[in-house]
Amino acid sequence: MCAARVDHIAFLTPGNYSDDEPEAGFERTLELFRVGESLGYDSAWVRQRHLERAVSSAATFLAAASQRTTRIGLGSAVIQMGYENPFRLAEDLATVDVLSKGRLNVGLSAGAPNHGALLGERLFDSDPDLVDFSHERIARLRRNLAGDWLGHEDTFVESAAGRVRPRVSPYAPGLNDRLWYGGGSRRSIEWAGRNGFNLLISNITLGEGTDDYREAQLRQLDLFHSSWNEARAPRVALGRVIVPVDGADIRTRQRYQSFAEGRYARTLMPHGERRILFVPDLVGTADEIVERLLTDPVVEGVRELRLELPYDLPFENYHQILEDFITRIAPHLGWRPPAEREPVAA
Repeated sequence: MCAARVDHIAFLTPGNYSDDEPEAGFERTLELFRVGESLGYDSAWVRQRHLERAVSSAATFLAAASQRTTRIGLGSAVIQMGYENPFRLAEDLATVDVLSKGRLNVGLSAGAPNHGALLGERLFDSDPDLVDFSHERIARLRRNLAGDWLGHEDTFVESAAGRVRPRVSPYAPGLNDRLWYGGGSRRSIEWAGRNGFNLLISNITLGEGTDDYREAQLRQLDLFHSSWNEARAPRVALGRVIVPVDGADIRTRQRYQSFAEGRYARTLMPHGERRILFVPDLVGTADEIVERLLTDPVVEGVRELRLELPYDLPFENYHQILEDFITRIAPHLGWRPPAEREPVAA
């Protein structure tokens, strides 16, 4: 068994809703954030998805979540920068961080937008072949969040509110240290480490030189740490689909099992030219899940674990999964509730 020591437990929810009741779906997800905080989770994350029945604006949703919670960290995983304007997104994210009193974590990814061809002029103002969708787009976002003054020392903006030196506002000190990159390739992970972005890895990765996801992710962790150049310590959060069944009734257990069986075949081989590897879901009793986590060497290499919730489950199922995990599994990984932790010396 590995010597796991997880200090930070998070969960990631898809935030799904039905076409005719988006408000009800958003309310259920906001309530899930509140429940997660009451259970002691360290952070709660929401996926940002486009053209789906899911949260399409993580910043907007997390602004609402900041007013329903007081302690829990708030995260987006991940914002695809190909859809975003680095200046306008910086303003939105800084606003959320101020509203949440510095609790925001921002997961990002580079690349052309998945639905760019379908959206066409609804998204693009120019020829998309001329748009830079590289990592530089993410670097521009970070520069906009840095709080640097724009122009020269004698550059001012005049308005009815007065005369001010311009910068992207509001300025949210510390937010740049809470920017994350969702990496699955060695190239992207090396870039994240070299440029000071914290790292999100998950249950999908690339098998570069191996067909074993454990070996692939261990190599990625080594590359990330060796590429890190910042004075502050890097953060790495590992995502796994985890569904404990202990608190579920018989019918719900059967539903969870069917979910796992329907996704198992994809884990048996690499997929496509990029050799995509899928990590098996962890569905079973708490004891079974603890054993599998403690024998996963990737878990030993991280201090933050992110519980990734399946799509389209009823609220009561999500509540049961979160409660079972935090009470029956998390303590075996070395995690303790916030109230039981030693205070950090100033």
